[in-house]
Amino acid sequence: MAWTEITRRHYARRTARYAGDMTDREWALVESFLPMPRRLGGPRTTDLREVVNALLYIATTGYQWRMQPKD
Repeated sequence: MAWTEITRRHYARRTARYAGDMTDREWALVESFLPMPRRLGGPRTTDLREVVNALLYIATTGYQWRMQPKD
């Protein structure tokens, strides 16, 4: 695929750490299916986008030892 200004914007990522991380557009579709924060208790400290990215990474690679992230 040739990178043009249109495709760069389409695949722009908030945090482009891994090739399999979700784009902002993909996240907008998935986010509506996740539970909202509860009214009681403290604020949510876990970034659900990072959790979904991790699950997709594991599902894609099978989490082989050589494919583990360096960070």
